[in-house]
Amino acid sequence: MSTPQGETTGLRRSLGFRDLVVYGLLFIAPMAPVGVFGTLAAKSHGAVALVYLVATVAMAFTAFSYAQMVRVVPQAGSVFAYARKALGEGPGFIAGWMAMLDYLLIPAVAYLFSGIAMHALVPSVSQWVWTAIAVLVTTALNMWGVRAAARVGFAVLALEIVVLVIFVVAAVVVLVQDGARRGWLSPLTGDGSMGSFSMAAVLGAVSVAVLSYLGFDAIASFAEEVTGGSERVARAVLFCLVLAGVLFVAQTYLASLLAPMTAAELAADPGLQGTAFYDTVDSAAGSWLHDLVAVSKAIGAAFAALAGQAAAGRLLFAMARERRLPRALAKIDAKSRVPRLALLLAAVVTLVAAVWAARRDDGMDHLVSVVDIGALTAFVLLHASVVSWFAVRKMDGPPVWWRHVLLPVLGAVVAIAVIVEASRTAQLVGAVWLLAGLVVLAVQRGRRAGRRDGGEAGRGDGRGDDLGVSTGG
Repeated sequence: MSTPQGETTGLRRSLGFRDLVVYGLLFIAPMAPVGVFGTLAAKSHGAVALVYLVATVAMAFTAFSYAQMVRVVPQAGSVFAYARKALGEGPGFIAGWMAMLDYLLIPAVAYLFSGIAMHALVPSVSQWVWTAIAVLVTTALNMWGVRAAARVGFAVLALEIVVLVIFVVAAVVVLVQDGARRGWLSPLTGDGSMGSFSMAAVLGAVSVAVLSYLGFDAIASFAEEVTGGSERVARAVLFCLVLAGVLFVAQTYLASLLAPMTAAELAADPGLQGTAFYDTVDSAAGSWLHDLVAVSKAIGAAFAALAGQAAAGRLLFAMARERRLPRALAKIDAKSRVPRLALLLAAVVTLVAAVWAARRDDGMDHLVSVVDIGALTAFVLLHASVVSWFAVRKMDGPPVWWRHVLLPVLGAVVAIAVIVEASRTAQLVGAVWLLAGLVVLAVQRGRRAGRRDGGEAGRGDGRGDDLGVSTGG
């Protein structure tokens, strides 16, 4: 078993419920559908609002599993800690290893979004320069301390919410004055340009839309820095997902009513899909709102990366603390009480990936194609952890079957379905990363077996280092 948290981690408990929600919404971004609106419209035959409604329900299974596990394993490692306790050291390491792929690369995508948006506003400065500046500024805030970063993040999130409200008000005004371009139910039933309603098309689009929600799970990584206990973390995870779902459905419903292009037109010309939301704003309200949304996305993306970088640092820290990564990454700064070396490593990886992608025409495609596989694989192990902890091992008394079996199994099915629908490139990168993790795990096991053979097996340090044995219970 681990030693008491205060002695082991040194992390400062300074985050409240609002701070957790801020980190979660920053990571997700309140206007996340902006970039994929056109793609989802083409895939779903125009039923984008229904896509996000279904996606919210689908991701609720994962949010519910996080809420279950954070109550019993309130540790910074999130899914790494949950799988380690419920399934054993080996599955725990793989869960953390796969989540690492997601946590290290999602910030790189967000930084790249920020660089692209700023370059569009100030073309004289190269895209990669803006990307690097975003990394440096947000890394400095993370080094300052978790509470300070949360305060600045709250201000940025408030800005994003204000811009979203302005869009909603402008859209409603246009609808009242000029009416909708298509039927009021079309965002839920399709615009009719590609034939009748197709649930299969909607579900195909859901496999893309669920990726907009990745980030709410990062809330669980701050479990050792929150005041009020793990129950507050569980509530924040669920609240953040529901709030994001409401925001996503509302903005895509309005945008669908005002979109100048039909789903068939977007499907016929994929080049129009990336700017479909902006084109809608332009045609409905004018270029002023287009520019306002662009600035909000530029700043918001950078701070989404801030939240992602902070979560990545906590994951690296937690895995190092349990001796699954170099122990130096588990060091806590005496003043800021944050894992500075872990944060710096996360920053360097994201900086290299983001700048590399910013200097290539196809850089965004390469990054986006691989960031989600890690998270989805970790989600599958998260759901397995719930079933193992509560239903198989019965660590919390008699299981509640709908809560501890049915919902986690449904969540795992959703995650596996999205993995199956992912691109071949993403699946290949995910498989290679998983294979690398299995090699690292085998090397670690070999080293520990060698030490045991050398007479060191009896010098247990109470940290559950036997890779084949669960530390739970």
